[in-house]
Amino acid sequence: MGVSGQTAARYLDILVDLLLVRRLPPWTANLAKRLVRSPKVFVRDSGVLHALLGLTDQEQLLGHPVAGSSWEGFAIENLLASAPASATAWFYRTAAGAEIDLLLEFGPRRLWAVEVKRSLNPRPAKGFHLACEDVKATHRFVVYPGKERYRLDPSTEAVPLSALLGEAAS
Repeated sequence: MGVSGQTAARYLDILVDLLLVRRLPPWTANLAKRLVRSPKVFVRDSGVLHALLGLTDQEQLLGHPVAGSSWEGFAIENLLASAPASATAWFYRTAAGAEIDLLLEFGPRRLWAVEVKRSLNPRPAKGFHLACEDVKATHRFVVYPGKERYRLDPSTEAVPLSALLGEAAS
């Protein structure tokens, strides 16, 4: 970009203050693990992201490498907008690759682990299950763009975004 790291950080701060970008902080309660400690950054409005990339229709979007991360940002932003103000949000990632896209804490014994997949046949990676064990998630969800809710295994559900938005709000 031709600017110093400090200048880029200030620009990012301005974008966060203008509510154009979200910084999702890392969950760092497990000090025994080597965790990623830098925040995840999302453009909060996927329409703005698509316009900045010159994507004018769905076909262009689906063929673009940003499609998966755009869906992830869209899902996370909507879940955070639906969750009560008292909910706390993080992401979790270890140096070994265990990862949860969104951790939502609704209280001391209610921690949701949310993985976001753009596939109509979503399958979380082994790292998601390992990460859920690390953080002791009470609920495990895989958000996907489908319409049916179903179990992936005894502890994990595939859930359409619209269904999880309703649950997050209640």
